[in-house]
Amino acid sequence: MSKVRVRFAPSPTGGLHLGGVRTVLFNYLFAKKHKGDFILRIEDTDQTRFVPGAEEYIFKCLEWCGLQPDESVHNGGAYGPYRQSERKEMYRQYAEQLIKDGYAYYAFDTPEELEAKRNEIPNFQYNQFYRNKLKNSLTLPEDDVAKLLSGGTPYTIRIKIPSDETTIVIPDIIRGDVSFDTQQVDDKVLLKADGMPTYHLAVVVDDHLMKITHAFRGEEWLPSAPVHVLLWKYLFGLDKMVKWAHLPLILKPDGNGKLSKRDGERLGFPVYAMDWKDSNTGDIIKGFKEIGFLPQSFNNLLAVLGWNDGTEQEIFTMEELIEKFSIERIHKAGAKFDFEKAKWFNHEWIKKLPAEDLKTEVEKIFINNGITISDDSYLIKVIELIKDRCTLLTDFYAQGSFFFATPTIYDDASVKPKWAADKKDFFETIAEQLQHTNEFTATIIETIFKEVAAVKNIKVGELQMLFRIMLVGSKTGPAVFVIAETIGKEETIKRIKLAVNHFETLNA
Repeated sequence: MSKVRVRFAPSPTGGLHLGGVRTVLFNYLFAKKHKGDFILRIEDTDQTRFVPGAEEYIFKCLEWCGLQPDESVHNGGAYGPYRQSERKEMYRQYAEQLIKDGYAYYAFDTPEELEAKRNEIPNFQYNQFYRNKLKNSLTLPEDDVAKLLSGGTPYTIRIKIPSDETTIVIPDIIRGDVSFDTQQVDDKVLLKADGMPTYHLAVVVDDHLMKITHAFRGEEWLPSAPVHVLLWKYLFGLDKMVKWAHLPLILKPDGNGKLSKRDGERLGFPVYAMDWKDSNTGDIIKGFKEIGFLPQSFNNLLAVLGWNDGTEQEIFTMEELIEKFSIERIHKAGAKFDFEKAKWFNHEWIKKLPAEDLKTEVEKIFINNGITISDDSYLIKVIELIKDRCTLLTDFYAQGSFFFATPTIYDDASVKPKWAADKKDFFETIAEQLQHTNEFTATIIETIFKEVAAVKNIKVGELQMLFRIMLVGSKTGPAVFVIAETIGKEETIKRIKLAVNHFETLNA
């Protein structure tokens, strides 16, 4: 068996949809499982749709996900160039060979003439039923064709879908054999008037020349598959053809159609891997990375959108995914995207990872919110205390800012009905007692707290709630005595005194 070689071939036209990243992931997992190569090829033959910065953005997304290609425009191999626009000259010979063999033809129809046909004929297609009535090398005399070509008349090259072959069968690893009626397939353009190939010609030629063995792509490409199968047959032989796997769609949360950028905007969640700036409007379209997702959880949630290993397991490391992945276990049906489930994956991964692995990203979040971190070991301790409470990385600020900054705002509504002279007396006593404590641990703080409460005959529950608001500003956070130990004796006493003064004003 030849070495497994798979490819992802995006067009640099915008943000990278999570469906695209899932296609990358499945390619990557299959390649790594079979000790093969994963190739990234840029399909930029349609220059009218090219968006500056999109290619760089694709690479940044894959770098964040940890899905690095073995060969690409950044790290070339033996089968370059890896950008289709740089391979332009090699496609024409294949298009001309198809004409010579009777499988394609020159079409000289102008855009205006084709538009007139569309207006004249409902659902017009350039196909076996209409091509003999149009201006092409099938209908014109050879001399006229030669004159048009030598005179520089613009033309395209179209595949000639056979009229004597009624069915084309696409062997698909996921779906089995898929059959198409050739009467429903139009004569696709292979080479455009500017000399650039269309996707149909380029993908087949490039897959052959780059020795691609398996082609994973979304099921929306199935209608184009008959053209690609014919091109493989005509140019290289079906025995050389890639093995196809058309992946199920990622669906809207209600299951009604493919998930789109507009769905994300409407429902309030991202559909792109990373932030993307719309070149037309200048708007920033939010990505999973920037709202606080880990790459591990992003890969994990995408892997199980349309695939499972046959067990109840949901959390997978990359190593486990590589070991367990198989194309045969990819589902045929589309997978509904559930953002709440996506956040669950992220929460599980935040809990799973050691604080040290989270430190760099969490530190950035604190810095972006105006908090400077001067002690790495302290930050790691804080992360360990609060990570089980965080669903997104951005939650670390809300859940942990009080470890680094004295509260300036308190939950007054919760304090006001509970605050009285006996509470003031209690906390002034606690501050005094803690001042003379040599060992400032959660256990000792709790012991002193409960002893003083017993002496003053006040319920500990009410006091703990007030103590938490003094230290945190709200009723959130880990165990209150652990918070006190973590921020230290001086800061704890300082916060008690500041809060007592503030609470005294509530009923004044």
